[in-house]
Amino acid sequence: MAPTRRTSRDIRSESRLDVLHALLTAGETTRNELARTTGLSTATVATVVSDLLSRGIVTEARVASGRVGRPTTLLRLNQDRGRIVGVDVAETYIRAVVFDAALDEVAAAEVPADERHVGTEEVVDGVARAVDAALARAGTHRHDVLGVGVSLPGSMQRWGANSPVMPNAARHHVDRHHVDRLRERLDLPIVIDNPLKAIATAELWFGQGRRHASTITVNLGTGVGAGIILNGAILRGATNFAGEWGHSLLALDGRACRCGRRGCVEAYVGASGLQRTLAAVDPAHPLASVPLQRDFIGALAAALEPPGPDPAVTETIQRTARYLGAALADLVAIVNPETITLTGWTVWALGDHLVPAVRRSVVEEAPGDSAADLEVEVSTVRGNSVATGIATIALERFLSDVGLVTTRVPTAL
Repeated sequence: MAPTRRTSRDIRSESRLDVLHALLTAGETTRNELARTTGLSTATVATVVSDLLSRGIVTEARVASGRVGRPTTLLRLNQDRGRIVGVDVAETYIRAVVFDAALDEVAAAEVPADERHVGTEEVVDGVARAVDAALARAGTHRHDVLGVGVSLPGSMQRWGANSPVMPNAARHHVDRHHVDRLRERLDLPIVIDNPLKAIATAELWFGQGRRHASTITVNLGTGVGAGIILNGAILRGATNFAGEWGHSLLALDGRACRCGRRGCVEAYVGASGLQRTLAAVDPAHPLASVPLQRDFIGALAAALEPPGPDPAVTETIQRTARYLGAALADLVAIVNPETITLTGWTVWALGDHLVPAVRRSVVEEAPGDSAADLEVEVSTVRGNSVATGIATIALERFLSDVGLVTTRVPTAL
């Protein structure tokens, strides 16, 4: 297929996104500073700002007086333009976060999910209940909501088909009927994407993606995956399935993975993988039989704190760091990023203990000098990065609907 030609409309769209990105980073800034930050001409910035002001996306915050020259008008995103909701559907919870139009968090609500038994009916009901609760806490009426982004694991391109990642999990093959039911239940515009694209979007807008052109952000929880940013753009692949690195091979004929293969990265560094490692270290350890994953990870983190550390738990963390470091080294060899960030509820619980050892392992395992200057750290994206990212995608979708953006926006559902 021949590459799509960029039109003048696409170029204007890119310029608007660049200006919005700069405004999100700066909070308040001037037109001249926007031109300097984005590299756009002052005339282009003036035109873009005029467009955004006319649509109520940007507002003039205040007038700043300098020591010389005329006072300067400061610009910011219009927080009161409306509300955006981001929903993170995970195996153990469904969390809805309400953001203002500047993507600052307003309120949130979480509905627990039973990781041992979840079907599409439960997912639809859980999303609706979480959104209802979050909007109530935010004091937000539905007519003020610009859009809802819902992050669902797995490929969202093959409606009604079994997922090659989790063939037996109903949530991974939600069909058009269930999306229509969810839209009817919420009575709001919805866009759906997968969590890897969500965390990559969050990193691009709010994290290391603002400083680096090539970044990998890795999500660790029940599942494992990588959101990949190359040359400032999110890698989606031919069917939006790029980044399912958790189901690449770490050990030939290794542990059985829930996808049906053996030796996947997820089987070693996913939450259940950590528990299997602990059981291998000490089969009689009491944490090896904790039934729920979030309880297990929480107990594992507690066992690393004073008066510990627990020797078996320490060994589990060390082995996990080697597994994760080796798997990340493969990504480094293929993508050669400037930085790798880690996120997800496993990282939030164990990051202080896990990340330094992972960093050392990546440097040792990566070929040549490919990791010599690599940064490996916990993501600086505030709050729930999946919810933040999917809300950002929903905002981009809204900007597309009002004719301000034509590129880099996934298909609405």
